[in-house]
Amino acid sequence: MFTDRPQLAVEVLRDLLGVELPATQLVRLEKSTFNTRPSDDIESDLVVVMGPPQTAAHAIILEVQQDKSKDPLQLARYAAALWLMLRCDVTVLLVCPDRGVAVHYAKPVDSGLSGYRLQAQVLGPDDIPVITDPQEAVARPGLSIMAVMAHGRDRKVVEAFAMALTELRDEHAAKYYEYAYSMSAPEVRRLLEEIIMTSTTWPVYSPFAREHYGRGQEEGKAEGMAEGKAEGKAEEAVRMLLLVLGARGFDIPDDLRTRISTCTDLAQLESWATHAVTAQSLEDLFDETGGQHR
Repeated sequence: MFTDRPQLAVEVLRDLLGVELPATQLVRLEKSTFNTRPSDDIESDLVVVMGPPQTAAHAIILEVQQDKSKDPLQLARYAAALWLMLRCDVTVLLVCPDRGVAVHYAKPVDSGLSGYRLQAQVLGPDDIPVITDPQEAVARPGLSIMAVMAHGRDRKVVEAFAMALTELRDEHAAKYYEYAYSMSAPEVRRLLEEIIMTSTTWPVYSPFAREHYGRGQEEGKAEGMAEGKAEGKAEEAVRMLLLVLGARGFDIPDDLRTRISTCTDLAQLESWATHAVTAQSLEDLFDETGGQHR
């Protein structure tokens, strides 16, 4: 969601967490891997930069934290390394769907460097709005994803998100679903599957749907190709039979022409075509193939 709309990180900090940020409309994604001396690679989930490329005004390091596994000191290291690279102020923003995780990362981080104490901005479930209005979900899909992540146990939140997806049938709709699914708890994922697959008509993109819908697509495609190939052979056999009969000077009645043209039995058509080469009359042709024309 943030990769598709980097402006969302700015909106979260400014509108939901009350952080003062530079007044600029220029917002872009930056490489999320930045190097420190001598050659260590530091890679965060996402880096959003405000301002023109030559003179960055502010940078946001975004991390989605489902648990407490990341060392808070690593966040301080991220901020320092990015500050050295861009020479602008840096805010670390953590999105935490779990309340306990949010509390854990909301504590100031003493880096061990005199004067450098990192205070990350944390968006926990209490800060994420509960979106149950489908039209609001359409207007604010990024926040709707986070609402599912944080409040998805409320069925109305998931239903609003599902209804919004039916109106957001663009190239981002599948990604929105995948983001919501990947960041949600197992019970919310099950609810997503249930509501999406029973209340909408478009194919969803969760692992379950990819497996079953995708398998159905491939099977249907294979069956369709086989059917199309058989139909093509039958049409060619009809064309050749009519050409042979025409070349031999037979006057084909309309009812017989219709019978031949609508035949889809390839074996029958090939049998007719074989006998058409030597048949003395149309009656002989259909007598010999067991399909006498009356």
